[in-house]
Amino acid sequence: MKSKSILITGCSTGIGYNVAHGLQQRGHKVIASCRSTEDVDRLQKQGLTCIQLDLTDSDSIQSAFQQCLKHCDGKLDALFNNGAYGQAGAVEDISREAIRVQFETNVFGWLELTNLVIPIMRKCGSGRIIQNSSVLGFVSLPYRGAYSASKYAIEGLSDTLRLELTDTDIQVSLIEPGPIESQFRENAEKAFHKYIKREGSAHEKNYLAMEQRLQKKGHATKFTLPAEAVLDKVIHALESNKPKARYYVTFPTYLFGCLKRILTSRAIDRLMLKVSGDGKR
Repeated sequence: MKSKSILITGCSTGIGYNVAHGLQQRGHKVIASCRSTEDVDRLQKQGLTCIQLDLTDSDSIQSAFQQCLKHCDGKLDALFNNGAYGQAGAVEDISREAIRVQFETNVFGWLELTNLVIPIMRKCGSGRIIQNSSVLGFVSLPYRGAYSASKYAIEGLSDTLRLELTDTDIQVSLIEPGPIESQFRENAEKAFHKYIKREGSAHEKNYLAMEQRLQKKGHATKFTLPAEAVLDKVIHALESNKPKARYYVTFPTYLFGCLKRILTSRAIDRLMLKVSGDGKR
């Protein structure tokens, strides 16, 4: 197997951390990235090549991209867009500022970085763009509207990009995980308290249940898988001669992917309300 150079965003914990270490162990040239300099230092001490990259800051993206090219001698074989967070809250309670910040990290930063990478891949004659989406990129749950909207956006951009690159050997793949062991819930709770005013909201009672779910220790559901499950899909998307357009990971992703195709919208709505844990019954 030929070693490939790959830039990965959001490597401080969870999926990005696991994928960075896993791909390096397989002999690939990994350039990991984190938003905080403390995390960058920590990963460097663990033997990873790691750079600082803040997806909400264009200057940071540009600087990180130039550093990345230096580390891989001007050739980048792959990009794994992973850095993201979830903004919880009812759509009617989400401010313009809250959803703007959500999209700055989860969509705009990814797009800017991807558009920097594509000319390098065109010059090299090939490349892999791997996008870490979500089961919420094709189905919706109550109180996840901002996050779901950002993932729907990534799905649409990726599907379009794949069509636009059909005359090249640049492959675009979407990973759609579902529940994975990570700090996602902790970060979602912080974002909720920062941007959503619970008191006086029409959804106040449901917010209490949602907060209990976010604060719950252990796995979010019995179907939660370790981050290694995502690593396996990234390996195939990176190394296979015929990478897939989409990779389902957990049981809920496979289930909802199937049901989305055969159920009516009303039936899907009833199902998602039932499984949400904090929506109206």
